[in-house]
Amino acid sequence: MREASYTSIRLGLYEPAKGWVGADKPDAGAFRKFAAGAIAGGIGSIVGNPFDVLKTRMMAYEGSEPRGFSYFFSDVLKNQGYGGFYKGIEANVMRAMVLNATKMGVYDICKGHLKGLGFKDGMQLQFMSAFTAGFFMTCTVSPFDIMRTRLMNQPADKKIYNGFADCFTKILANEGPLAFWKGFLPIWGRFAPTTCL
Repeated sequence: MREASYTSIRLGLYEPAKGWVGADKPDAGAFRKFAAGAIAGGIGSIVGNPFDVLKTRMMAYEGSEPRGFSYFFSDVLKNQGYGGFYKGIEANVMRAMVLNATKMGVYDICKGHLKGLGFKDGMQLQFMSAFTAGFFMTCTVSPFDIMRTRLMNQPADKKIYNGFADCFTKILANEGPLAFWKGFLPIWGRFAPTTCL
């Protein structure tokens, strides 16, 4: 459900968003391509946030009794109302904007650069462009992944972070700057193949 909403929108809106910001012109600079990706990613993230919250809650569940989707949906609705489905929305939207801007922007730029070096359009060119985009996505998105997960996963009755800025400040103060890139290799291991595919 998360991928069907968020990913479909962020990928599907990239081409229209390029038209909105003028990134579809042959001489469009990198900024316009990144802006188009950010717009598409932000919109997709707003639509997909409820499923992101449910996915995060289901993954973090440690109870002995198996619980399904309907249990977590009812639990969020009962204890937090509809607003509970938008926990961590600031971090999630920023993450999606950075992710999609990096993915689509770097892919387009890399593809154009490699074509200029004489590579023909095809599987090899697409693979190299996507692999490069996957690496840069990991560099830019990891901090947002860390903050988003912590914000979405905190219980309603035991608030640890008061929003995005507070989460960032506490992680930086208590764990240092490298904490934002915890799990870099597994994240890249996930992004590289999905970006290439």
